[in-house]
Amino acid sequence: YHRHLRWRSPKGATLEIDAERVVPLDQSGLLAIRYLVRSIDYRGPLTLHSALEVARHATAQGDDPRIGTRVSGGLAQEASGNQDDMAWLTQSTTNSAIRLACGQRHRTGMRPGAMETSPEGIMQAFHAEIEPGQEVVLEKFVAYAWTRPGQDTPHTQLLETVADQLQHGHANGYASLAREQSSTLSRFWDGVDLAIDGDPATEQALRLNLFHVFQSTCRDGSGSAAAKGLTGEGYEGHYFWDAEIFMLPAMLATQPELARSMLEYRYSILDAARRHAREMNHARGALFAWRTISGDECSAYFPSGSAQYHINAAVAWALRLYVDATGDLDFLRDKGAEILFETARVWLDTGHFDARRDGAFCIPAVTGPDEYTALIDNNHYTNRMAQRHLRDAAEVATWMATRHPQAYAALVARIGLHAEEPLAWQRAADAMYLPQDAATGVFPQDDTFLDKPRLPALKEDGTKQPLLLRMHPLTLYRHQVCKQADVVLALVLAGADVDMAAKRRNLEYYEAVTVHDSTLSASTFAVLSAEIGDSERAWHYFMDALRVDLDDLHGNAAHGVHLAAMAGSWQALAWGFGGLRMTQGRLDFAPQLPRNWQGYRFGVRWQNQRVRVSVRRDQVEYTLVEGDSLDIRHCGQLLQLRAGSPVTRPTPRVEAPKEALKAVIFDLDGVIADTAVLHEAAWRRLAEEIGMPFDDAIGERLKGVDRLGSLEILLEQAPRAYTQDEKQALAERKNGYYREMIEQVSPADLLPGARQAIASTREAGLRVGLASASRNAPLLLERLGIAGLFDYIVDAGAITNSKPDPEIFLTAARGLGVDPEQCLGVEDAAAGIASIQSAGMEAVGIGNAHALADADVLLPDVAAFDISRFTTHTAY
Repeated sequence: YHRHLRWRSPKGATLEIDAERVVPLDQSGLLAIRYLVRSIDYRGPLTLHSALEVARHATAQGDDPRIGTRVSGGLAQEASGNQDDMAWLTQSTTNSAIRLACGQRHRTGMRPGAMETSPEGIMQAFHAEIEPGQEVVLEKFVAYAWTRPGQDTPHTQLLETVADQLQHGHANGYASLAREQSSTLSRFWDGVDLAIDGDPATEQALRLNLFHVFQSTCRDGSGSAAAKGLTGEGYEGHYFWDAEIFMLPAMLATQPELARSMLEYRYSILDAARRHAREMNHARGALFAWRTISGDECSAYFPSGSAQYHINAAVAWALRLYVDATGDLDFLRDKGAEILFETARVWLDTGHFDARRDGAFCIPAVTGPDEYTALIDNNHYTNRMAQRHLRDAAEVATWMATRHPQAYAALVARIGLHAEEPLAWQRAADAMYLPQDAATGVFPQDDTFLDKPRLPALKEDGTKQPLLLRMHPLTLYRHQVCKQADVVLALVLAGADVDMAAKRRNLEYYEAVTVHDSTLSASTFAVLSAEIGDSERAWHYFMDALRVDLDDLHGNAAHGVHLAAMAGSWQALAWGFGGLRMTQGRLDFAPQLPRNWQGYRFGVRWQNQRVRVSVRRDQVEYTLVEGDSLDIRHCGQLLQLRAGSPVTRPTPRVEAPKEALKAVIFDLDGVIADTAVLHEAAWRRLAEEIGMPFDDAIGERLKGVDRLGSLEILLEQAPRAYTQDEKQALAERKNGYYREMIEQVSPADLLPGARQAIASTREAGLRVGLASASRNAPLLLERLGIAGLFDYIVDAGAITNSKPDPEIFLTAARGLGVDPEQCLGVEDAAAGIASIQSAGMEAVGIGNAHALADADVLLPDVAAFDISRFTTHTAY
């Protein structure tokens, strides 16, 4: 890091200061600083003060629980001194008795002065005389050593470690350490092998993100990757599940030894995970702490902390990925299997075979990654990831028993594994409860999620605060609202056996109820959007993940970077646009090129070899940069790569996987007939009678909204509250006015082209439905002379939720006997467009381009509707 300062003193002297520092990635606990002062016009004495300051307290939490809290006691200074050209001080923590030693040495031509000690630390002075044009340089080397929790290492031994580290830095000098660091980073960038052709800002942002993950990942197995990396005090340096799900895959593909270090850390705290399982009343097995450093649980709010049992599955998932990618079967045998077995045992204790669900294996009272829903039964993400965890554990047990019987026997004896347990794991995995909702065709996030109302839209106040800081948790728990969508993440990580239509349907549904308050959310949506062929949607989410800190999109970058989101931006590139999957011991790719780029490139390490993937508009090139021979798949086609012989294939044209169109569902008002003017006239008459304001803006808001919902809009500025009986009476009065007007309607009131649009749909062999919020729709169709053209008309009186809820369009699809993804919806209101898309259908907007900007297809009027446009499948 380099900082340049040109400074003019109050007396007019001008100095230039260049400060550089390096924290060597290959040497734990060492810091080097090169401080240069150059005189521009000053002549006289110059003194530099070099200090070691006693550590301060952590930042106060305030009202944001994500920042962390100030711990009583903190670090206390024990001693300080100066010996053999090393100034030092020692400290220890008040509560956990961890000892810390710190020392400094210098290289300089300046004269050393006296050392001062105080409760604030140590200060050393260096003096020189300087002339204009002259410069002085001070190189400072700082080293740290510390004990682990429970270690009783004396400070004298820690100071010996500090002295050895300082000797290395002092003997080699700053320039040597900087060269070593440059070499380390060059090797890292060679492995990343990243380039974005035509978008240097995006390439720079990706490199910044990967650098932060690289520098923040522990290298010796004693730690993992903290949520805020090395950049801030948010989350107090703790590790969470996102280390394995987001950070580890990025490092595995570029720096696999760091991925192993993260798993070594999990193995090192396995005993603590066993203790935590006992705290949670599990007689055997291990449950990793949701939030930890030492292995102990540090989350105070158990509904969104300890209840997140899926952390066990995250570690197991990462372990499987690591072994597949590296072929490191020794780690699996010696450490990984023990992690898998001990954590798998907890699922059998947490879940049960439910006789009321035909013996399905159910997991009650857990919390998934979506912390806006807590303590629920059969969280889809938890169940799907537990299923994979249990299968992997059973498979590894068979592998060890067959290939390494002695090691397996020793492990079985050490942990008391019963012979029937692996069979029980497999049985639970095969019976895992993963239902599909019959009405919507989506996977329910949990047993109750789809039964809840959607969270009403909140008034925008210009803040970036997440809902958890604006609403009580219970309010969130009672609604369909996701911090991040559990089902979407499950389909990205463990959805290989789920068809594309189901993935698209679930993405559409959960996108409508996800507020993305978690910075982990965007990259997940980017990956799944790309997989289903929606490259534009993928690009939008990719940019959110990429620039969450650079643009401070969540308003809290001051607390530290969002390391998992940074890693997620690489996943969005490689897994999303690159189509990278690691399945069955082989690399799969299905690349696509965003229209914003001319090309891109990334590297992947796989089983001690390295592949370069270069994607351009016309072709994809695969090159085996390191290694002799490797089999990969390109869009399902097997390719054999050999060193020095690139293999090219055409860049796939990405098609959105759509079901064959079988039905079109029309709205009535504004699409078939302009009955909106009749509704507006009736509402305006009622408003005048009860003394309420009514203007064009209110009239626009009423479009597509049912009767009682429209009344609520009309009464927003009412001077008093109306009872339910009064509201019902007002709604009936308005309906009476409307029915009077309907009596005057005739086929002449059809909008131009409406009859032709409906008739041509029927002639194309498609079914036709009507999804109108109007309870008078059947009467209107009769008056318009087109009732016989419809196969199914939704009974608006039986619809519980008004648009933008998808209920009315899902009901129409069900009534027509077709799947939602086989339907096309036609609407003239923004609420209707949202309703169609939430139902998993393609939305055609009729009319105002600005109001209907989210429509998949926009037409100026219904006369422009051409059914052949939608029955012919075209690629992007």
